[in-house]
Amino acid sequence: MARRYGNFALAEDATQEALLAAATRWPVDGVPDDPRAWLITVAARRLTDLLRSEQARRRREDDAARRLPPGQWLADPPDRREPVDDSLVLLFLCCHPQLPPAGQIALTLRAVGGLSTTEVARAFLVPEGTMTRRISRAKQRIRDSGVPFALPARAEREARLDAVRHVLYLIFNEGYASTAGPRLRRVDLSSEAIRLTRMLHRALPDDPETTGLLALMLLTDARGPARVGPGGELVPMAEQDRRLWRADQIAEGVALVEAALPHGDVGPYQLQAAIAALHDEAPSAEQTDWPQIAALYGLLMRLSDNPVVALNHAVAVAMATGESAGLDLLAGLATDPRIADDPRLHAARAHLWERAGLLDAARAAYEQAARRSMNLPQQRYLYGRAARLATPD
Repeated sequence: MARRYGNFALAEDATQEALLAAATRWPVDGVPDDPRAWLITVAARRLTDLLRSEQARRRREDDAARRLPPGQWLADPPDRREPVDDSLVLLFLCCHPQLPPAGQIALTLRAVGGLSTTEVARAFLVPEGTMTRRISRAKQRIRDSGVPFALPARAEREARLDAVRHVLYLIFNEGYASTAGPRLRRVDLSSEAIRLTRMLHRALPDDPETTGLLALMLLTDARGPARVGPGGELVPMAEQDRRLWRADQIAEGVALVEAALPHGDVGPYQLQAAIAALHDEAPSAEQTDWPQIAALYGLLMRLSDNPVVALNHAVAVAMATGESAGLDLLAGLATDPRIADDPRLHAARAHLWERAGLLDAARAAYEQAARRSMNLPQQRYLYGRAARLATPD
């Protein structure tokens, strides 16, 4: 609808009304032979009514019609299948460079992922009214920009591709390891990120970083069933039952990594996928190839000034060469304002102090990490670790 009529907001309204009509009429009249064509036809009628009621919109249509060749004046029939998936066009539209990152993520989940505004607000723990305004502002910016509903030209698409991948990466991370709330995982978010990344990979099969991103998601998500215990509690990787890991996803992810790495420059998503593959292919936590993981994190640090990457590198170094070396690296991060108050830094320090036998320091750091965490299962896990290290009265 957005492609045919050029108005993002009205297309969404018309589509919702068509779905509502289907929900009320199909149980009575039966499902039509071509449900998609039925929905598009009903939505088109509603959208046409909306357009006719807006004088300003009519003027814009007239202006656009004068600029189009006569052969493009008629809309496509409802059952017309386009060679380019409209969802992919929407994805690039939602990641328009004029939108702030928060707006890109919200609009992608709402328009492409199909989540309701309430669900998007709940995923990021903001009031529904706040998310409604955020999405409305994003739509307004897209409308004001005047960009057509079409895949951007090749040069612009390449420039926007980093933002598209980054939005998908953030959505996946929030789904796999929720930063706040009562659950460790939001499977709906991580699954939707994988679906959209598959779609992007199908459109750009020769792009190594898109391939690396898909591999990273699959390899990470494969560990999901073992990450949450029967009571919803966090299970750290070293204690997970690896028999629960999804072998089919691991095989697919490893194949994607091996296909991407030999082509051109190696980017951050490919490196992260290679690290995830090393974790997934290790028969046990004790047999993990930590020296190679530390080396890959070292390469990743050269590509990105990301404190989380530096934190993971410090832990990998500790596992490969000893806790003292890792703790020295973590001490340098304590003055970085981007991560100084992050619970992950305190949890990593606690873990290494515990391994080094400094139990009082480890207990205090676990408690600091727990106080800073906004995810309830993670809080319970960290407080539990601290309690096990408490000195008996």
